[in-house]
Amino acid sequence: MKQLFCLLLVCLFATTATYASVSQFKVNDAQIDQLMNNSQELNAAQVDFNVTGNDLGLNPNMTKVAGLNPNMTKVAGDKNPVVAFILAWFLGSLGIHRFYLGTKTLTGIGYILTCGGFGIVALVDWVMLLIGLIDDDISKYIDNPKFFMWLD
Repeated sequence: MKQLFCLLLVCLFATTATYASVSQFKVNDAQIDQLMNNSQELNAAQVDFNVTGNDLGLNPNMTKVAGLNPNMTKVAGDKNPVVAFILAWFLGSLGIHRFYLGTKTLTGIGYILTCGGFGIVALVDWVMLLIGLIDDDISKYIDNPKFFMWLD
């Protein structure tokens, strides 16, 4: 069923890509030059990376109700649980989700050679990532070198 769905998506993409033409897109060079002239260059030293919930205009009481720490900042290297789940859904037997989560290369090669542990390991990975998606916490699967990532 997944293969049929993927084939349908590829066909849909191919048909829409053939109808797109270059004449539909027009570039206004004067407007681009004006935007570039009005822009301001920033250095990393000028950017404040310690943004809090209060700085974003969030009510501190609402962040407590939602279970958020208003002083917590999100690290740029965090992995998105939705992306990991979708990769496990479509490409789980190839272990692409494990490469996304930062596993070691040999573990990924093991996934490729065994087709995701003959599909069983990939299916369990998918279920565990679904649970992690619901809980919004897949931190124990990030940079996990084990072939069976759900085992402690």
